[in-house]
Amino acid sequence: MRDFDKLWDYQHPEATEQKFRNVLTETTQDHENVDYIAELWTQIARTQGLQKKFSEAYETLDQVEHMLPERMTAARIRYLLERGRVFNSSSRQAEALPLFLEAWELGVQAGEDDYAVDAAHMLGIAESTPEKRMDWNLKALAHAEEKAEASRWLGSLYNNIGWAKVDAGELDDALDLFERAYAFRKLQGNPVSIFIAKWSIAKVLRLLNQVEKALEIQQELLLETDQSVEPDGYVYEEMAECLLLLHREAESKPHFSRAYEILSRDSWLTDHEAERIARLKELAV
Repeated sequence: MRDFDKLWDYQHPEATEQKFRNVLTETTQDHENVDYIAELWTQIARTQGLQKKFSEAYETLDQVEHMLPERMTAARIRYLLERGRVFNSSSRQAEALPLFLEAWELGVQAGEDDYAVDAAHMLGIAESTPEKRMDWNLKALAHAEEKAEASRWLGSLYNNIGWAKVDAGELDDALDLFERAYAFRKLQGNPVSIFIAKWSIAKVLRLLNQVEKALEIQQELLLETDQSVEPDGYVYEEMAECLLLLHREAESKPHFSRAYEILSRDSWLTDHEAERIARLKELAV
């Protein structure tokens, strides 16, 4: 990993872009740093994609493409990954898939195992059918378990496969995967990742009708979010769903209201899960 990769804050891509640009201005622009600069620009493109500045991201990646001689394997893989990610985020999956596949093949061939697993995990997101997505997630998991360099992906892969199991109705398997993700995240020590893993466990417990246990975990998470500057609408939503199942409708309403207030500001949810947002609003009344 490059030193600038440590600057990533995926929750705040605009601030991360500025950090990367600051690094760029401090970097000597000479032929010995071409690989470094090319990789840095790929991550600037990624921040732009996360901000939905897709045109800017494409222009940035066009610039990177002209910087890539054949010897720059890592930079080329990262270029393929980020152009594929921008295509995927802008609903152009058909164009993203061959780029992710090329990144996977080049990564395996060159021993760039971390980026190879990244590519396989993106194929597990972008592929067109649940079966193909599962195949790629399992391939990514096997590679991450085998290659120490790629082991950081285990938490994400447990999570992704877990949600695929939820979609397939295989809830016991999903719970096992989320518990493995939680154990791995605790070893990593990232508070945000630990929080998400706990939330995922609680949601599956609710789906398994272990509602009291699910509610207890969500209450713990609610205490954490109440102390932060960014309350989590998904926690309020799950709190409300648990209380509703326990026939505590009056208690559920303020949580539905808070969930609606926060999640209705998420443009992706309003575009893709309008019924879910409408339900929150209805149950809040």
